[in-house]
Amino acid sequence: MTDPTQPGAQAVPRSLGLAAFSPLYQQIKALLLQSLDQGEWKPGEAIPSEIELAARFQVSQGTVRKAVDELAAEHLLMRRQGKGTFVSTHHEARVRFRFLRLAPNEGEPQPAESSILDCRRIRANAEVARSLELKSGDPVVAIRRLISFSGVPTVVDDIYLPGGLFKGLTAELLGEYVGPLYGLFETEFGVSMVRAEEKLRAVAGDAEITGLLHVACATPLLRADRISYTYADRPVELRTGYYLTDSYYYRNSLN
Repeated sequence: MTDPTQPGAQAVPRSLGLAAFSPLYQQIKALLLQSLDQGEWKPGEAIPSEIELAARFQVSQGTVRKAVDELAAEHLLMRRQGKGTFVSTHHEARVRFRFLRLAPNEGEPQPAESSILDCRRIRANAEVARSLELKSGDPVVAIRRLISFSGVPTVVDDIYLPGGLFKGLTAELLGEYVGPLYGLFETEFGVSMVRAEEKLRAVAGDAEITGLLHVACATPLLRADRISYTYADRPVELRTGYYLTDSYYYRNSLN
C-alpha cells in the first residue's frame, strides 16, 4: 500500500489478518475499523475528511471514498450532506431503528416504554459464556426488562452483558436513563453495538413470561435470540426477547 519507511506512512498491521493481495480499499477500511475500535473517533464525532485520510494513508482520495462508502453502507459511519462523515451513534433514530424491529399492524409506531424488572451480576452459565466468548463462571450483568406500547406490555427481554465491560451498570442507572438502551451502553460504557445476528422461532409462553405480558399461559409468542457485536466482531450482548405479536409484526429488510 505504502512504503512504511516514508514519513507519515501507515502500513497495514499483520494483526488485521488481511491477505497481502486484499484490495487496497479493503486495507484502508480495516485501518478505519481499527481506529473506530480503539476509540480514536467517538460515536457522533466527525472523522477526518477524505483528503486528510488519503494523506494519512498515502493513497488516493477515491480509494478512501470506497472504504468509507462500505462503512456507511454497513451503518458504521453516516454521511451528512455538506457537513462530513460521522461515526454512527444509537442516539440517531435511523441507527436505533435498525435494532428495533417490531412495528404495529396498523398506524404509526408509538414510543416504547421500557421498565427494568431486574438487574444483577451473576456467573455465566455454559450457554451465556459460549455466546459471549467468556468462560463458564465469568461475571455477567443479567437484565430483565418489559417494553410496552401505549401502556400495553408487548416484549420481555432477557439481556446478558460481559461483566468486565459493564462495571457499574445497575438497576438505578438503567431506571434513571431516558433513551435507547444501546445509547446508554455507548455513552456510559464506550461499547457500540454495530451489528447483530438473530434467530426467530414461535414458542408457547411459559407462566412467568405470559404473566408479565398479561396474557394466558401458553399464548403463542415470537422468540428472538440475538447476539450483538461491537467492532472486530466481538460479541458483547446476548438477548432473548419474547414478543406478543397479535397487534405487531417483526419487520426485516432483505438487501
